[in-house]
Amino acid sequence: MEIKPAGSSPSMKPPADYFTGAVRQDPLMEAPEPARMRATSVTFEPGARTAWHTHPLGQTLIVTSGRGLAQSWGGEIHEIRAGDTV
Repeated sequence: MEIKPAGSSPSMKPPADYFTGAVRQDPLMEAPEPARMRATSVTFEPGARTAWHTHPLGQTLIVTSGRGLAQSWGGEIHEIRAGDTV
């Protein structure tokens, strides 16, 4: 068993290739190998966004506050709000 106290993992500024504007990533957990699961809290300041990129193994988004827009490549744009899972 491993217990990581709240706030013990430092926040990170994500790579500019994936985000524009003021964005902060806070790591929540990373499963040991051979698992490939990771959870990260991403906070966007107003006007910040992600750049187009892919997740070949998939990705789940859980909106915990605020609202935003989500789109699959070539698909329609959807508004997402707190409580939504994408």
